[in-house]
Amino acid sequence: MWKRTRDIVIGILIGLTLSGGILVFRTGLVEGFDLRVAPFGNQGLWLMKQARAILETYHVDADTQQDVEDKLVHGALRGMVSAWDDPYTRYVDPDQMKQEEIEMQGEYGGLGIYIGKKDGRTMIISPIEGTPADRVGLKPMDEIVKVNDEVIVGMDQNEVVKMLRGAPGTAVTIWIRREGSDELLQFDIVRENIQIHSVRHEVLQERWGYIRLIQFNQKTTEELVAALDDVIGQGVEGLILDVRNNPGGLLNVAVDVADLFLDGGLVVGMKGRVERSNDTLYARSGVKTELPLVVLINEGSASASEIVAGALRDRSDVPLIGRKSFGKGSVQTLFNLPDGSGIYVTIARYHTPKGINIDHNGLEPDLEVEGEMVKEHEKDLQLQRALEELHHIVSPDRREAS
Repeated sequence: MWKRTRDIVIGILIGLTLSGGILVFRTGLVEGFDLRVAPFGNQGLWLMKQARAILETYHVDADTQQDVEDKLVHGALRGMVSAWDDPYTRYVDPDQMKQEEIEMQGEYGGLGIYIGKKDGRTMIISPIEGTPADRVGLKPMDEIVKVNDEVIVGMDQNEVVKMLRGAPGTAVTIWIRREGSDELLQFDIVRENIQIHSVRHEVLQERWGYIRLIQFNQKTTEELVAALDDVIGQGVEGLILDVRNNPGGLLNVAVDVADLFLDGGLVVGMKGRVERSNDTLYARSGVKTELPLVVLINEGSASASEIVAGALRDRSDVPLIGRKSFGKGSVQTLFNLPDGSGIYVTIARYHTPKGINIDHNGLEPDLEVEGEMVKEHEKDLQLQRALEELHHIVSPDRREAS
């Protein structure tokens, strides 16, 4: 029997429409905050007062501005948080917060790509299968250089997200720097209403169950259990779990996915600066299936994908096949503010059961296979290598004879 979803207080994945790959807890203010303490010294507060007075006195459009108080407060908060120079620590205003709550339900308007910061650059973690971004040919590790006519190099990730979002039916042009290409590549994309199904599955060669996890959202565990029931019911001899181009998602879902294949024991550990940031999450006793398993990863596998892949390899010697993963290994807590806004703060880095720090490092595959994930299975070199490995695991005599 498969195990019930564990009772962990978890929040939403930030910016899943575009900036995915982030694990999030949700919480209120941390105990011990002394809200009577002034946020800045007297000189800092005086400078802010002066700046506001100058704007309201001299700016040519000052007399037409509306909701000035809210705009300035939200702007100041956004600037203060971004000054920490961590792309995953960010301020979200009330309107953004409502939008992100909706997006986590698995439907939104946009391009269908996940982005993240890496070495100061805005990189595509992965396009979502079947979306406008996927159809025009965007790839993991493409660097976004320009959106429409505006160069975004060095721009805050939140601002890039805003520029890429838009109503279905509207168009946007993005310019990409791709490894191996000497010139920027132009992509004209029409935004659509994106509906995300987190699991896809089929039986290959009448022997092997192929399950692709597209992301880790609120429906993933339920969809994965149904997929396993289907392929197991068809009498498969082994399983391929494909997390290529999967940028991550909810932490509790990652643990639940690993839980289906692990008979108890550690799934992931988290280490931070304060005590509440340190935690260890475990699988429960029992497994959904004991069928042989291999996992496909690539440079678009991030965050929750890396947790699952790392746990399965460390705990059950499941081979990882493909290319080195993205290396997104930090955990964010959402601190809700009284006006409906919030701050996502990086509170910890997570580690695999054997203590491997994934952040900025990624997971090295056991069997490195070049190539890209393509729709035609026979042309997918990584998938074909995974099928060969399953053959060897199920029929070891064939490996000795080959």
